[in-house]
Amino acid sequence: MKHQKGFTLIELVVVIVILGILAVTAAPKFMNLQTDARNASLEGLKGAIQGAAGITYGKAAVKGQEGEDGSISEAGSTVTLKYGYPIATSASLSLIVNGLHSGNKEWKAFEPASAADDSISYTFANQKADNTQTKCYVTYAQATSTAAATVTVTKCD
Repeated sequence: MKHQKGFTLIELVVVIVILGILAVTAAPKFMNLQTDARNASLEGLKGAIQGAAGITYGKAAVKGQEGEDGSISEAGSTVTLKYGYPIATSASLSLIVNGLHSGNKEWKAFEPASAADDSISYTFANQKADNTQTKCYVTYAQATSTAAATVTVTKCD
């Protein structure tokens, strides 16, 4: 009686089919990591802007500057306020949010086509050729007489 040493062709084909099925189901999950990372970065920026705007509002309230127009000193500069929140300009937000200053290499400000007059948006500074700024960004809308400042995220596809 001869003893086999190795696998039969059928056993090898079955293993290859099983590995193929696993690859087809698992590959899309790993292929989308860059988009997930970009969306997480946008959510992080949203949180940073919200937190900084809330702290600024608290400082403005303590100083009695939460009216329609006001200002407070921050880092040796003056932050212009609207209803206690920073106005929607790159200059004001760069004073209260670390990483949004003019020389940063992570974020850049732009005006989205559908933005309201009193808002500013930020997207990634290192854009691809497909110009993803129109696809994913964070928008800060300054406060109005009836609403606090809001920060929204348009996620990457």
